[in-house]
Amino acid sequence: MARYIGPACKLCRREGMKLYLKGEKCYTQKCPFEHRAYPPGQHGKESAFRRRKLTDYGMQLREKQKARRIYGVLERQFRRYYQEAQRRPGMTGENLMALLESRLDNVVYRLGLADSRAHARQLVQHGHFMVNGRVTDIPAFLVRPADQVSVRPESLHAKYFKERKELLGKREVPAWLSLDTETLNGRMLALPTRQEIDVPVQEQLIVEFYSR
Repeated sequence: MARYIGPACKLCRREGMKLYLKGEKCYTQKCPFEHRAYPPGQHGKESAFRRRKLTDYGMQLREKQKARRIYGVLERQFRRYYQEAQRRPGMTGENLMALLESRLDNVVYRLGLADSRAHARQLVQHGHFMVNGRVTDIPAFLVRPADQVSVRPESLHAKYFKERKELLGKREVPAWLSLDTETLNGRMLALPTRQEIDVPVQEQLIVEFYSR
């Protein structure tokens, strides 16, 4: 399965903001963005002082790239999400964000069972999670309302999940999800609305990008 395997902090520097791709490290002074907030590359530091104003196309492209990088999705798959969002009733941009939030790796992250989406993706691929009682190792699996996401019984005895129980209060679970902190069973209560998605992306610019 294709995925980006380069340095995550380079992506944050390219977008000029923290995308929180490395979990807890992003909240500490060890985060490279704290010391190098300029674009990557040989002339990155110089370009930070003489950055030109972006064109409309440039702004649309940057928003699309930012969304892709936050959710860890490559271009072809992201385009498929956009096409699916177009087919659904309602506003395309909001549909797109709801689809991205419905990915299994994102749901695991939102439940607080992983430090980052990349970490959640790894846990899912290793077969630690079940959806409605069936082991699901596909990070892009779309969770639907009323679906139950739980840790596989054999994995509950692993050191990682035992320690995770003690950390579950550190991140608030969104209103569209519920979590039993004792059994580590989660459930999607409803599709998230745009107001419930705290991702700094202007989805309308993404719609404009693909509508050119």
